[in-house]
Amino acid sequence: MKILHTSDWHIGRTLYGRKRYEEFGAFLDWLAETVQRNAIDALLVAGDIFDTSTPSNRAQELYYRFLCRVAASCCRHVVIIAGNHDSPSFLNAPRELLKALNVHVVGNSAADPEDEVLVLRDEREAPELIVCAVPYLRDRDIRVAEAGESVEEKERKLIDGIRIHYADVAALAERKRGELGADIPIVAMGHLFTAGGQTVDGDGVRELYVGSLAHVMTGIFPASFDYFALGHLHVPQKVNGQGNIRYSGSPLPMGFGEADQQKSVCLVAFDKREGHGKSPSVQLIDVPVLQKLERVSGDWDGISGRILELTAKGSQSWLEVIYEGEEVIGDLRERLEGTISGTQMEVLRIKNNRIIDRILGQIHAEETLDDLNTDDVFERCLVAHAVPEGQRPELIRAYRETVSSLHEEDPQAE
Repeated sequence: MKILHTSDWHIGRTLYGRKRYEEFGAFLDWLAETVQRNAIDALLVAGDIFDTSTPSNRAQELYYRFLCRVAASCCRHVVIIAGNHDSPSFLNAPRELLKALNVHVVGNSAADPEDEVLVLRDEREAPELIVCAVPYLRDRDIRVAEAGESVEEKERKLIDGIRIHYADVAALAERKRGELGADIPIVAMGHLFTAGGQTVDGDGVRELYVGSLAHVMTGIFPASFDYFALGHLHVPQKVNGQGNIRYSGSPLPMGFGEADQQKSVCLVAFDKREGHGKSPSVQLIDVPVLQKLERVSGDWDGISGRILELTAKGSQSWLEVIYEGEEVIGDLRERLEGTISGTQMEVLRIKNNRIIDRILGQIHAEETLDDLNTDDVFERCLVAHAVPEGQRPELIRAYRETVSSLHEEDPQAE
């Protein structure tokens, strides 16, 4: 049996104001072709389908057209779980209709693990795979908040909640397999941040929980999973060197920090004759570069020289320019626009790291909100209002908890 594991599409995401629908559409076309070309039996999408909980009409059109195309292909099953960027109620709304196309959607954690344990059957109605489709587990799904509890108590409850949830679905999956009398694999899905996971600058990956438990130790997961299809981190990677626990990574670079990263999806193959208990073979299928991103840095001579090299190659790259020269250039943008004039390149971002500015102490002279995250802005406010150092850690923790709860709100729910 062949499974294709992907995640973190983030349909609708922009890059410094530039819309990317053509890229998303091209990727989904490529993915549908890849499913057909490799005779994929099941497609697993491990969360963050959309970039926001209120996707645009165009983002929705791309999503539903893709599902219809795959449903009409050789692929017998599609399993989709919600990520932290997704609206559970939005994904769940057409669930019953999509089920008729063998597209299974799990938008939110359920009280009954039965809703997350799917028995998938082949064309002869024989069971061939069990999927524990666990969506992003929101704080309120796995932890009961109590007044006066410490950060350590909150963290302990979070880890216990995640461990118990996966233990429950694994136990149910094993029971179902026993009742079916079929020696079939059990595959788990999840959208979370494992300890040691690799991220890159500017990828937009959010911390999922307040405190260190944003990074979950893999030792809490049951050993009965033959493969664990993870989403949330954008860098394709094994977890703790284990080939059967993987992040597929995002199919498109989410920022210039990922410009040189090879994106891929995971082709997971089980030998039906061997059943479960044997690690599947995993092959990475490279995603083609649909829009080249290029980070150009250095002094003016270095930057202009690199742009001329790209021009000679007929590049159509989107550029991030990081100026690091000592010379103060007041017309940097104008110079850059002149340099790329007549080419098909576009400068999306200019970051000025002038050494002279740092020497003069003008640290924030060239900063924009693009350079700061929400924590940075809040900490700047504390400094600006002369909040005593001793009071800042508790205020920062309270602020992060508030931001986390806002991210978990579902604006499309009743």
